[in-house]
Amino acid sequence: MISFGKAKLSDSLRISILLKTVYIQTYAVDGITFEFSNFITKRFSTEHVENIIKENPNRLIVAYHNENPIGVAEIIYDSNCPIRKITIPELSKLYVLQRFYGKGIGSRLLTEVEKKVKSQAYKEFYLEVYVKNLRAIAFYEKHGFTSIGNVDFPMEFNTYENFVMNKTFK
Repeated sequence: MISFGKAKLSDSLRISILLKTVYIQTYAVDGITFEFSNFITKRFSTEHVENIIKENPNRLIVAYHNENPIGVAEIIYDSNCPIRKITIPELSKLYVLQRFYGKGIGSRLLTEVEKKVKSQAYKEFYLEVYVKNLRAIAFYEKHGFTSIGNVDFPMEFNTYENFVMNKTFK
């Protein structure tokens, strides 16, 4: 049974592990570098997830299977689009555990995100996606996103090129 809901503070540890797992599976193409380790340890710490939930409980939407997190989406409502230089919501993360690929979880999470964004009277939102993440790019294009430019995503020593993709609502 799959359900969707706001992240609960009691799920912070499990969401932290989910984020780390998906990030590693997706981006550790050269193994686990020090730079990569430092980034995910800080960005996806349990404390960081707890703070997000405490500060804005509507920011994280979680997909649950048998009450266990299997996917998560993060919306940053007051983000600045790096290409258009306007403040609009950003789909900061849309992560699904690899075991649950192909079951519509990502599409359903995206639908939940769109409902939330529309309910706040926004007409569009954007995301950034690594240019080499072809699976994600195809997913977003299938769901109506179009590329509007490129930006660099900095880590400690390296930068990684990302597409900025935008979706407007009809």
